Amino acid sequence: MDRISPETRSKLMARVRRKDTRPELIVRRLLHRMGYRFRLHRKDLPGKPDIVLPRHRAVVFCHGCFWHAHTACARGVPPATNTDWWLKKLERNVSRDRRNRNDLEASGWKVLVVWQCQLQDEAALRSILERFLSGDKTEPA
Repeated sequence: MDRISPETRSKLMARVRRKDTRPELIVRRLLHRMGYRFRLHRKDLPGKPDIVLPRHRAVVFCHGCFWHAHTACARGVPPATNTDWWLKKLERNVSRDRRNRNDLEASGWKVLVVWQCQLQDEAALRSILERFLSGDKTEPA
């Protein structure tokens, strides 16, 4: 049973933004402090990546753990109510993300996904971004 009314839930969900989200702003500020310059939400690229670094031919997606079903995080768990609908919705999101990543990589772009739960430790996030943009082939955590 949902703890809040359907009207309140609807208002909460309507406030969820598609771009300029808090995780995205945190990553953008950090990249800017690191000296990188970038473009935002390029419509000509698959998935309209949150951050595009054309000089490095790299894109960064800032994913919310819930909306993109992050399996390694407690926030990635679907709600207990209306579970069938949510599982289908989240699976479509994951499938779309996979397709966009494959299309970008096939076009020669490097792709990094930064999860909402990774934003807690700025030093670790900085390290991930530095490795990614330096061309280091080791997969970030």
